[in-house]
Amino acid sequence: AVYALKVLNKEDLVTTNQVLSTKTERRVLEVVNHPFIVRLHYAFETRDKLCLVMDFVNGGELFTYISRERGFSEDRTRFYASEIILALEYLHAMDIIYRDLKPENILLDRHGHIQLTDFGLSKDAMETQKTYSVVGSPYYMAPEILLNQGHGKAVDWWSLGVLIFEMLVGLPPFYHDNTRLGYEKLLTGAALEFPAGASPAAQGLLAGLVR
Repeated sequence: AVYALKVLNKEDLVTTNQVLSTKTERRVLEVVNHPFIVRLHYAFETRDKLCLVMDFVNGGELFTYISRERGFSEDRTRFYASEIILALEYLHAMDIIYRDLKPENILLDRHGHIQLTDFGLSKDAMETQKTYSVVGSPYYMAPEILLNQGHGKAVDWWSLGVLIFEMLVGLPPFYHDNTRLGYEKLLTGAALEFPAGASPAAQGLLAGLVR
């Protein structure tokens, strides 16, 4: 078997304030076991390094394919989205909010299936509880995160809607060269412009997720 070794410098983790996110990622990966989530096989440390031995996923990031092809067909989008949904449902059943769904965190294996990776921003949360951390990536953060209103598992479904839109179009729905203006479009309730040629089913799904 071939594995990937993720090596983290302890001093760098402290300097960049990533100690908590690294501990979170290890804790989550130690308990999850799902075909569409990257698997942690071993974890060990040396005097100055933390090492995570994980699945070797050699297909590259979904981001690369979206950028190169500037959007996918609905059939291909549906295929990836269905696997992402299964992974999110599994995490939510374990009371884990992913909170960082974006193309860069989705890898493709040699068979073309997705592998969800990078769990540093994940959060343990019961269905009835809300968390108030402002975390995530631009354009993929739900409005309630940006407004610090408290959030739960629903933020992952909002991010899924953004990702589905991006898979169809090539860019997130509220994208702007100026990130601040992109946030303003998102928070002021700018109308969602559906992808050209999107089926009624796709439009209905996007309208339900990104609202």
